[in-house]
Amino acid sequence: MTTRRALMAMTPLLGLATFPARAEAAEWGIATEYPATAMPGEGIAFFAETANLEAQGILHVRPAFDAPDGLRSARMPGAVAQGKPEAADAFTGALAGLAPILQLSALPFLTGSADDTRRLLEAARPAYVKVLSERGLTLLYATPWPATGLWSRRPVTGPESLKGLRVRTYDESGTTVMRAAGAEPSQISFADALPRLKSGEMDAVLSSGDGGAGARLWEILPHFTAIDYAWPLSLAFCNTAALQRLPEAGQAAVARAGKATEARQFKAIETRMAENEARMRTHGMTIATSPALRAALEAAAAPVQAAWVQRAGPEGEAILRAYRGGR
Repeated sequence: MTTRRALMAMTPLLGLATFPARAEAAEWGIATEYPATAMPGEGIAFFAETANLEAQGILHVRPAFDAPDGLRSARMPGAVAQGKPEAADAFTGALAGLAPILQLSALPFLTGSADDTRRLLEAARPAYVKVLSERGLTLLYATPWPATGLWSRRPVTGPESLKGLRVRTYDESGTTVMRAAGAEPSQISFADALPRLKSGEMDAVLSSGDGGAGARLWEILPHFTAIDYAWPLSLAFCNTAALQRLPEAGQAAVARAGKATEARQFKAIETRMAENEARMRTHGMTIATSPALRAALEAAAAPVQAAWVQRAGPEGEAILRAYRGGR
């Protein structure tokens, strides 16, 4: 017969069996090399907040901005594959060395609007998923950028203004195009360009200058020439092993957060150009267009597009056919 004392001694053990302790939340970091107010920065903040709500204590995601620990886009796939951090948002133009397909959205004069960027993304998404998965990464979502233009110390009024212009480019394509047009390009990350601009080593930047990135540029470069060079993407991805270690509910929460973030980003891009231009004018910038400059750059870009098709092979050709056929 069980005594009262024995029952009392068993009570804590029975409680533990009936109400198991909740497992400690998994901790993830997600990084970008851009400021918190640029499109990728807003994206990782929204993803983290949404994932944390959706995961209900299973997962806690912390966003980190401005190239934490010196982490730039080009190194992000390798770093995330090692789980340092668990996730990142990388600008695709910097990933061309990883696989030709990742350069696609940054190709010059391939896209001319946010709608073009969305259609190109849908045509290329399976290829993005494949190339990332081969490296132990899972695609979370895509972030569209506003149109790339040319920020400069002096007005760039036509092709002749490019001669000798020391310009920062963000990928090999931009470097090739600018060099063919007579400029002196340097392919470096946005974060690395700022010190060189401040020291006077550079004259211009090929960039959308979105959000907080623009705030840093207009202090040095008061002129913007709109050329619609590209409407590129950043891709956010996570370490696949880290994702698979989460329980099914956690994995589903990450997927929902990624889908919600991409929808949020494409909604935001609809008004982003107008908002950025208004902010630029408020801060005294001049905004101009130059049909002659654009024509010269388009001519210089034609061989770059052709070279990309050669590198990407049949897969790249099929994606471009699907994209152009959807117009």
